[in-house]
Amino acid sequence: MPAYVVFIREQSFDQSELLRYSQLAPAGLAGHSVKPLAMYGTHQILEGPEIEGLAILEFPTFEEAQDWYTSPAYQKALKHRLRGGRYRGVIVKGIQGSQDKLTQNGDT
Repeated sequence: MPAYVVFIREQSFDQSELLRYSQLAPAGLAGHSVKPLAMYGTHQILEGPEIEGLAILEFPTFEEAQDWYTSPAYQKALKHRLRGGRYRGVIVKGIQGSQDKLTQNGDT
């Protein structure tokens, strides 16, 4: 079952740190099955406070997403992202099956 990593950039502090992160982060993806779905493109806030942008990455499993995030290569890059801005990050397990699961679950 797929899992999704979502990063929300709330505020940038240091562009040089974010640049360093963008240089190091691709090496952290090596050896991991990841599919970028959205990368800080055009967005519209529907609820909640304004954000600067967001990224969504798809992994084959929740465990694969966890392994990527905790890998030494990504942790090396991560420290620069956290120095460069305020972010929120989450891993969420996806669902398989039809749209009916949404109505069965009661969440929309």
